[in-house]
Amino acid sequence: MDILTKFALATDETVDMLLDLIHELASEKFSSMVDQMSVKLYMEKYYDRKYFISEMNSMSNQWLIVYVDEKAVGYAKVTSRGNVPQSLKDMRAIRIGDFSVLKKFTHPEVLESLFHKCQSLCNYVDAIWINEYVGNPMIEFFESKGFQKEDGPWEFDEIALPSVCLIHINGHKEGKNC
Repeated sequence: MDILTKFALATDETVDMLLDLIHELASEKFSSMVDQMSVKLYMEKYYDRKYFISEMNSMSNQWLIVYVDEKAVGYAKVTSRGNVPQSLKDMRAIRIGDFSVLKKFTHPEVLESLFHKCQSLCNYVDAIWINEYVGNPMIEFFESKGFQKEDGPWEFDEIALPSVCLIHINGHKEGKNC
């Protein structure tokens, strides 16, 4: 299995491929938890082609795609946007806005490749945070990477689902990375 994670640029080909992948992932993630209309509205709002291209071109976001045998199987968005948790207000913090891999490709090597590339973008900040819906299998993965749950009621940003906020304090001040 050949695994490679690369930065995504907003070319027509990449946009089309990412939008197809995101639609498939959204269906996998949310169709059993919310009604189809909510998933459809979510996709129309956040993944309208024109809006999505502007998000890909935004200096606030970095998009990553993980490939297995040259097939795109997951993506991540690292962003400076979002409602920063109160405990991080006085820190330089960045958010992993999404980290998704198709279920049939959630092998440890695939997750590690995507996470490692995210990590490379996060070394300059004091903290990294993630907001994931309750029950997302990625929560356990991030906890294994040193992320800890933040107290408080949270709601998933894009779809109204209960969520968990996970925080990782970087050790770069002591010469460590994420």
